[in-house]
Amino acid sequence: MSQNPTTGPCCGTVQAAAAADACCDPAAKTEAVASGADCCGTAPAETAEVPVAGNGCCDPANNTSLSTDVTVRAAPARESAGSELPVVVIGAGPVGLAAAAHLHERDLPFIVLEAGDEVAASVRQWGHVGVFSPWRYNVDAAARRLLDAAGWAAPDDDGLPTGAALVEEYLQPLAKLPAIAANLRLGARVVAMSRVGTDRVRTAGRADLPFVVRLADGTDILAGAVIDASGTWRTPHPLGVNGLPAHGEDKAADLIDHALPDVLGADRDAHAGRHTIVVGSGHSAANTLLDLARLAETAPGTRITWAVRGGSAQRAFGGEDADELPARGALGSGLRALVDTGAVTLVQGFGVHTVRRTDGGIELVAADGRTLTADRVVSATGFRPDHSIATELRLDLDPILGCTRTLADLIDPNEHSCGTVAPHGYRELGQPEPNYYAVGMKSYGRAPTFLMATGYEQVRSIAAALAGDFAAADDVQLDLPETGVCSSDLVALPGVAGLLSLTPAAGGSCCS
Repeated sequence: MSQNPTTGPCCGTVQAAAAADACCDPAAKTEAVASGADCCGTAPAETAEVPVAGNGCCDPANNTSLSTDVTVRAAPARESAGSELPVVVIGAGPVGLAAAAHLHERDLPFIVLEAGDEVAASVRQWGHVGVFSPWRYNVDAAARRLLDAAGWAAPDDDGLPTGAALVEEYLQPLAKLPAIAANLRLGARVVAMSRVGTDRVRTAGRADLPFVVRLADGTDILAGAVIDASGTWRTPHPLGVNGLPAHGEDKAADLIDHALPDVLGADRDAHAGRHTIVVGSGHSAANTLLDLARLAETAPGTRITWAVRGGSAQRAFGGEDADELPARGALGSGLRALVDTGAVTLVQGFGVHTVRRTDGGIELVAADGRTLTADRVVSATGFRPDHSIATELRLDLDPILGCTRTLADLIDPNEHSCGTVAPHGYRELGQPEPNYYAVGMKSYGRAPTFLMATGYEQVRSIAAALAGDFAAADDVQLDLPETGVCSSDLVALPGVAGLLSLTPAAGGSCCS
């Protein structure tokens, strides 16, 4: 263990401590405390395995014996075990936990920060919805290896899981494995990131400075790299046709559900026997329309209106019989049947401009003056990334999609579906800020064509690059099914299939 010969082990600034692999290394800190070091102090139990600014010798305010002009090794490639800062993974959803599995296989230290009180908090919110890609596309390879070694009872590769099954049969068992659980923090919401001792303006030596990841409770965590797999679920698009909230939207928020309400379960009473307008043309909208049609079978008086912004709903019908994922193809067929039979009233070219409360419910006013009135509205207009936590980092984002500029050309939803996206990894996801990567659904910005399998390959490539194995990092391969027009990989529960004499239908939006 490195130490200051004048003041004892572990003393100095946080930068100096990190550079010396001193007490900012958990193992070294434990050794120093045990030997009676005079300035380390013990870290709280919940943070003992992670370098945290403000604990003992890692507190810059309490350590001034060494110069701050010290080059800090921030790159994860390490000289010896335990000698570098961890990779911080933001989000414990499918892609975040896959990143953890790949980092573990690469013997890179990591910590996973999950804002929710349970892993896969966002997935749980659409647990009633199923995934239209079979299990074999939804289980990451490194995660599978970890689970198999622990005696995991793997689900049938050809089965179609619901969100709840994805959590219960895959993500929860993965998160409980010692290799993951020891490095997982729940209720840890990231609110900001920067580099130690500097802001976005400084260039000299920037890549050698650790990241500072700040949590909502004020804790600062030091990191050698950051993989942001926080997704987009918490930042849905507003109803407004121009990307802004419609006039009056906030005043009627209690009458507006965002994507994928559980209309057959927890949210049944809000929609049974009532008139619901579903706004949107993606799989989230389709999923809700199919569930509402099923609800109407047992709840007399249930009415359904489908409002799309475009002049045609053809895109929402997707590939139908031509789709290589039968469940997703059935989504389009089922949706078309609902419209053709009159079970759903389709209103095209309806861009919401204004929202008004009425005595009996809610009124939507289109930009051309047309109106629709109902009891409730489901806003299934898609999602957008929130980069506000990274405003002190140097990001170069595509002005249209909000992803990296290189990736934008590969995933443009005007030209690509889920299955036609080219393989991509750490190079395409890289930013001017070294060792910061947004992955998963967030990496796609506003493009709705993300599949979980794509995210798994993203984090595999990034983990390899962080470990210095650039041959493996550049060997990016994606095995994706050809699709019709798609907007991620969720599917409706079986049931509407019988109603429409179809195979189980598909639809929804994706997760990170």
